[in-house]
Amino acid sequence: MMPSYLEIAAALTTALAIWLAARNNPHTWSTGIVACVLYGVVFFQAKLYADVTLQVFFVITSLVGWWQWLHGKAGTTLPISRTPGLSLVLYVIGAIVVAVGYGAILHYYTDAYAPFVDSLVLTFSVLGQFLLMSRRLECWYAWLIVNTLSVPLYFSRELYLTGGLYLICWFNAWYGMYRWRREFAAQSKPAATLLVHGAGA
Repeated sequence: MMPSYLEIAAALTTALAIWLAARNNPHTWSTGIVACVLYGVVFFQAKLYADVTLQVFFVITSLVGWWQWLHGKAGTTLPISRTPGLSLVLYVIGAIVVAVGYGAILHYYTDAYAPFVDSLVLTFSVLGQFLLMSRRLECWYAWLIVNTLSVPLYFSRELYLTGGLYLICWFNAWYGMYRWRREFAAQSKPAATLLVHGAGA
């Protein structure tokens, strides 16, 4: 089945948004909002209702993330940071538990396709989005999980263009992780240098 014009527009807009995210560019948020609206319609037509819910969530959190990236916590640009190990473990457990619960609801009360896999895509996307909003380096691990699950899911619904997009997203997540690690190391150097100079003073 050939992709619709709507799916093509959604895929292209999403590709631009994730590329901007990997480059740590705030315009990822405005572009992402447009992509989410388009994909909300695409996923509704494909009966991937958890993904429809996800797009609504993305629109709302993208507005918050946009503001946070520009203003940070003290009116300054938000820096890249790491997530504490225990917190990350709890987030992952929470994402799995919620996915099982939501998947069960979709399985028993709707005609949803692959409700549990679709729900895992939803919950880990939520986790990835929250980490991205806070400019946490670990957001890219969440996106790797999302993209790994999404590619076969979308191919199975004959959303071949979207499946191909998420395959590109999988590689982009590795690129984003590489870029963000470099920027995190670079922004940490001035503080380390200051400590060394201070100790020698």
